[in-house]
Amino acid sequence: MTAPGARTDATEARGCPGAMAAAEAPRERCPRARRRWLFWRVHQRWKLLGVFEIDPEHEFYGLTCHLRAGLGAATQEAIDHPPADVPGEGDCVAVLKQPHEGFELRTYAAPAFARLRRSLGLAEEEYQASLSSRGPYLQFISNSKSPADFFLTHDKRFFLKTQNKREIRFLLSNLPRYLRHLERYPHSLLVRFLGVHSIILPRRRKKYFIIMQSVFYPDERILERYDIKGCWVNRRAEPAAEGSPAVVVLKDCNFEGKTIALGAQRAWLLRQLELDSRFLEELRVLDYSLLLALQPLHADERRPPGLALAGLVARAAQSVEQSGSSWSAAGAAGSTDPACEPGARAAAQHRRLLPASRNPLHVLDGPQLRYFVGIIDLFTVYGCRKRLEHLWKSIRYRGQSFSTVCPAEYARRLCRWVETHTL
Repeated sequence: MTAPGARTDATEARGCPGAMAAAEAPRERCPRARRRWLFWRVHQRWKLLGVFEIDPEHEFYGLTCHLRAGLGAATQEAIDHPPADVPGEGDCVAVLKQPHEGFELRTYAAPAFARLRRSLGLAEEEYQASLSSRGPYLQFISNSKSPADFFLTHDKRFFLKTQNKREIRFLLSNLPRYLRHLERYPHSLLVRFLGVHSIILPRRRKKYFIIMQSVFYPDERILERYDIKGCWVNRRAEPAAEGSPAVVVLKDCNFEGKTIALGAQRAWLLRQLELDSRFLEELRVLDYSLLLALQPLHADERRPPGLALAGLVARAAQSVEQSGSSWSAAGAAGSTDPACEPGARAAAQHRRLLPASRNPLHVLDGPQLRYFVGIIDLFTVYGCRKRLEHLWKSIRYRGQSFSTVCPAEYARRLCRWVETHTL
């Protein structure tokens, strides 16, 4: 399905076989006409919330064709030249440049991300199949205020999100710390960044983007989606009309009166959120979100694990395998240190028994519902601009809870929200 009003970019379309040419928008517009055009585009964006197939008439068709071809070649490089088991000093600063007909794709920190994908049990061939499949990418249009463009692979397993240069620099400069945190806590709630790239097209500005594992995968049975920040100002979204195909991500105020019923897993969630938010506090990051989705469990999924020994063994094995390289190497070396035993190692890394799911790291099962949980948007730093914003909002929303606060308060507030909304 294509959003009405979408246009084909003729320049990009030439780089992708089968792209259909369309009339270009007038280059010169009077200010009043341009304002009307921009208002119409915003109106269309908010009216058409959801996931749309990027077909040949879509404005991003040419771009996404280039991305599929370029990412397929970039992943092939990782298949042909897998990273060493031991990280190298230059892994996080490596840049792979691959020219193609009509564009150039650059891959940043390729060895580091390839090693992360391997630690997640994600085969490069499987990753490549999703990114470069013949099926077209999907555009995700949400009610988020972010100016970024969001794309999904055809199987909805991976997200591609455009980022500005400053955000990419922040991620790459802190990549070693991010990887160490995931190695120390393999079941962390932080979203898994799987790749950082840029694409250069003739006569166009370089476009940066990241590839992430989708928190809401698989999404076929998800009933509600929430973006939680732990505050109240401007944190309500208009729900989709009954029967509407629109995908609306609700917010904090929409969740009031509801609870997350986890039972025995509640303690794990609270502790892991504390560990992850403390890490983000150390990076001076704020404005991140806790994504939350609800899905009913089938009767066989609610069955106690003890009734299926084979399933329990498989889940336990999967939980142990989701670990970082250093811990795995320590275990393989046959250390006699009790702290290196599997049970002690799991406790030190705060691991849990992962569910039988295609996306186990972001899934928590309660007695009646399955919850998809993950922390996203990790790029906003508490610098001079955010300090000024905090000052202005302190005056504008005196006595109210708003998003822009110092990282320590932001982390504490989100943890409090989860603690008061979980059972």
